[in-house]
Amino acid sequence: MELGLFMMPVHHPDKDWRQALDEDCEAVVLADRLGFTEVWIGEHFSTKVEQIPSPLMLFARVMERAPRIRFGTGVVNLPHHNPVIVAAEAAMLDQMSGGRVMLGVGPGGLASDAELFGNTDMGARYAIALEAIDVICRLWQADAPLRIEGRHYNFALERVVWPHGGIGRMCRPLQKPHPPIALAMVGPGGPTAAYIAERDFIPLSANFVAVGNVEAQWDAYAAARAGAGKPADPSVWRVCRNILVTESRAEARDLIADPDGTFGYYFRYLRGARHYAEGGSLDPGLTGAELHELLAVQEMVDACVIAGTAEEVLDQLAALVDLLGPFGHLVMVGHDWDATRRWQTSMRRLKDEVMPRLSQHAETAKVR
Repeated sequence: MELGLFMMPVHHPDKDWRQALDEDCEAVVLADRLGFTEVWIGEHFSTKVEQIPSPLMLFARVMERAPRIRFGTGVVNLPHHNPVIVAAEAAMLDQMSGGRVMLGVGPGGLASDAELFGNTDMGARYAIALEAIDVICRLWQADAPLRIEGRHYNFALERVVWPHGGIGRMCRPLQKPHPPIALAMVGPGGPTAAYIAERDFIPLSANFVAVGNVEAQWDAYAAARAGAGKPADPSVWRVCRNILVTESRAEARDLIADPDGTFGYYFRYLRGARHYAEGGSLDPGLTGAELHELLAVQEMVDACVIAGTAEEVLDQLAALVDLLGPFGHLVMVGHDWDATRRWQTSMRRLKDEVMPRLSQHAETAKVR
């Protein structure tokens, strides 16, 4: 079992923007030094909390300081982009990094981004994203002359083509036939799981859903693989969870119970954003504790957080493996460095103290 890092990221909105970006870069560098095998970083345009509009640009900044770790976009929201640009920029970074790019893509889950770009209907965004994936894959393989005709994208390069002069040749990724493509699963399976299975993409189970949803996601993915006559290989499955290794049980208990602590703030933000996406609004005069109760934040913290001493975290993760069966990549969620030493220490202890024993346990776990 390999260890990865996922950062949306979620920072406090009053944190200096450059400080937050610097901390995100340092987290990637630390993960590389500790032996994490991959890092996933999100993309958002209209929030100071999830404050990275270009994960590819951040990866380019840290590429030389993090020479081993693989770089995954988590995710590029395709309805907000021209797929020609996505294909070219991802291919360029794949060349620059020596073939370390994984392209996570999706329809875009942040309602304010959807409003900003004029794609407010999730069903429509999903259809746009699926078509864009096909366009990107074609651009990674084909040179001009070419014509793309679809429901959402129509363009051509047929007239100004000069093969001898290199005009009409697209930027190709180093990895062949192309970098791995990943989609996140939030709901309990459904069409997303089936699409991932059919296209041989990476299944990425979100960290902010209960474990029951994660179970259902793999079952749906495995059933779709079986229906397509393909094996369901759990080594490609990424399972994301909120994990913190603390010095004591009391420290973990206090952090989990604190409505304004790291986890309380994280899930309050997510629940609040979802509340607005569903047409609601929130009184700006409400305190953190009042929002915590109104949005039922504590139930999400209790369902999604794994925290405690190294032994306690190992026990909880072993129970997760027993429930889900073995999977290839445990992806730890990176939170705001409100207490920098706490999170650096947690990353080290998770990698050095927990993962070796968890990997041994996974080797004996029963495959679902």
